[in-house]
Amino acid sequence: MKREELKADKRSVTGKKVKQLRREGITPANIYGKAFESISIQLPVKDFEAMYSKVRETGLIDIVVGKDTYPVLIHNVQRNPISRDAVHVDFYKVNLKEKVKTSIPVVAIDDAEAEKQKVGALMQSLNEVEVEALPTELPENIEVSVAHLAAIDDHILVSDLKSPTGVEILTAPDSTVFRIAELVSQEAEELEAEETAEAEAAAEESGAASQEGEKKEESGEEPKEESKPQE
Repeated sequence: MKREELKADKRSVTGKKVKQLRREGITPANIYGKAFESISIQLPVKDFEAMYSKVRETGLIDIVVGKDTYPVLIHNVQRNPISRDAVHVDFYKVNLKEKVKTSIPVVAIDDAEAEKQKVGALMQSLNEVEVEALPTELPENIEVSVAHLAAIDDHILVSDLKSPTGVEILTAPDSTVFRIAELVSQEAEELEAEETAEAEAAAEESGAASQEGEKKEESGEEPKEESKPQE
């Protein structure tokens, strides 16, 4: 598969001081790997995000640090919960001659016959599967046609997937990837939500009344009689 290139610099700033890097639009990162001494690097967040949108966790990247080049996979991305910017990245240095394990997205192609005929809805139970392959043979995703799924409970298992040459799928073969479920109309969903809300409101009202009665019993307070209008 295509090798992307990403330039980075060695990083001397560590600990709490990396906050300043982030303010300047720089993402701190590490490169680590088997029988490889971890090194600290930094790179512009915009460069990383552009690369990540292309390769995700399955694309092989050449990180260039000075005169050195490291073939890596993106292994972990920590993000700011508000801005969603990458605040730290772990790159895993690979040996191009050794197989690696990673997760690959599963993508449906074509339209399910059941959805065309409005018989049922296509549900995806697994969004990715674990695979093992040489870094250079990792696919971006595994495509599977769902066109033949025509009836309720029709399904596709992991064992039905066709893996690319050199790629072994490790996920349990009897795991369901896609299946056809019964259609639920919008009206039915709205009615169910309305009934649930009414039941919850009734339960809260009953609970509040019960608590009020218990408080009165504990205080010894007699329930007040309604005052009668004077004649």
